[in-house]
Amino acid sequence: MNQAAPFGVSGTPLSEWRNSVALSGVRPIDVDELVPPGARLVVLAPHPDDEVLACGGLLAAMANRQEDVQLISVTDGEGSHPDSAQWPRSRLRTERRRESERAVTALGFDLPRFAWQRLGMSDGQVADRADALIALLSEDLRSTDVLVTTWRHDGHCDHEAVGHCAAQAAANTGATLLEIPVWAWHWAEPNDPRIPWQQARKFMLSDAQLQRKRRAINAHASQLHDDVSTGAAPVLDTVTLERLLQPFELVFL
Repeated sequence: MNQAAPFGVSGTPLSEWRNSVALSGVRPIDVDELVPPGARLVVLAPHPDDEVLACGGLLAAMANRQEDVQLISVTDGEGSHPDSAQWPRSRLRTERRRESERAVTALGFDLPRFAWQRLGMSDGQVADRADALIALLSEDLRSTDVLVTTWRHDGHCDHEAVGHCAAQAAANTGATLLEIPVWAWHWAEPNDPRIPWQQARKFMLSDAQLQRKRRAINAHASQLHDDVSTGAAPVLDTVTLERLLQPFELVFL
C-alpha cells in the first residue's frame, strides 16, 4: 500500500466496523475452499507490503504448501515517500525489496525456494502498463490457479489498475479471481452499499496466522515511521493497522 490517508485524516475507525451489520453477516470460508488442494495460489501485489496487508494470513496458512504459492510484485513501491530526502526513490526501491523479503520469511516461507516474480513497473503508473500486465498474467496463469489481488474498486490507482488487469487475465485463462479490499477499510462506511457484501467471505485467522501477519507487517519499517525530512506521517499509522489486523481477511469471490 502506498499513499498516506488519501481519503481523510484517519478514515472509518475499527470501532465502527465492529458494529457493522453487513460485515457481521459475512460467512466464513476456509483455506481449502479458497485454494483447493492441488491448486496454485498466485498473489498479485501492486506494492511491497500489499501481499501482507491484503492476505498475509492466507499466505501464512499456505506456508506448508509453499510449492503451491507464487508471488508477483508489480512495483517496488518507490513512490511511497514523495519529495523525501530521507527516502529518495532509489534508496526506497532497494529497501522495500529487502522489507518484502523479511516479511515473506516472517510468514513462514523458505525464501531461496519461494516462487517470486518482480516486474519493476513504475509506482503510481501501473495503468499505463495495463496491456503488458494482462499479457504477462494471461501467459502465466493456468485454469486451475487462484489469483488473489487488491479489489478493483479499492480507491488507489495502482490497486484498481492491478485489480482490473487481474480480472481480465482471469477471464482470459479461466483462473479463479479473489479480490481483497485494503484502502476500502479507510473510506467505506460500515454498511456501505458500494461493498459487494453478497460476494464477500471471511477467511478467519488463527492466533498463529495473525501473529505471523503482524510480524510481516512490522518488517516494512519504512512504512511505519514518520518521514523526518518532510514531516509526513507513517503510511501505515495506528488506525490503519487496527483495521488491517482484524482476525479475518475479507475476500470477494
